[in-house]
Amino acid sequence: MVDREVTFDFGRRARIGLAEAVLCDGKSVAQIEHIVALSQRRDHALLLTRLAPAAFAALDQGCRKVLDYDPVSHTAILGSCPAPAGPADVAVVSAGTSDVPVAREALRTLAFHGAAADEVLDVGVAGLWRIMERHEQLTSYRAVIVVAGMDGALFSVVGGLVGGVVIAVPTATGYGAAHGGTTALHAALVSCAPGVVVVNVGNGYGGACAALRVLGTTRADQQR
Repeated sequence: MVDREVTFDFGRRARIGLAEAVLCDGKSVAQIEHIVALSQRRDHALLLTRLAPAAFAALDQGCRKVLDYDPVSHTAILGSCPAPAGPADVAVVSAGTSDVPVAREALRTLAFHGAAADEVLDVGVAGLWRIMERHEQLTSYRAVIVVAGMDGALFSVVGGLVGGVVIAVPTATGYGAAHGGTTALHAALVSCAPGVVVVNVGNGYGGACAALRVLGTTRADQQR
């Protein structure tokens, strides 16, 4: 039954340079185990996202053993990640500590594709000096992924400071009027900083894939 529920896209890397990732939300334990087994048989590296700790714990021991699981980002990797070819071209910037899980999803996605990235944590605009202290550093990256919730102000601030591509990843961090990340999403979409790229709420994976497309590194990744 499970094999009829899964048609895995093993050819996606050849088409676009980015392998299919497995979104584990909504998938059964049996479906996840089946996908991992399929990938193992083909010696195919695999990135799993939104794999909650309880779901990971429910997998059979053999499946858990072959996965590199990170409980912060809720990601798992099957197989080894390629070593980065050079220094970091991407920075992943988070406004607050509560945004770290989404930022780590982006970092793990970049690592899976062999892209070096630096992490800049807790530099939200409530203490503007924190991001200003990193200004010179941030100008050295070709792409900057900015992860922020609440009012999403950090997107425009970074977009007005650096020349590299700025990718906004809104998060659901914040109280009532934050509306589960919708406020931060709208702030990113109406940013007065020109050229800010926006992905959906909580989509650290999508932010990283946007950076990989910008960098043009995905084709080399096909060879691993």
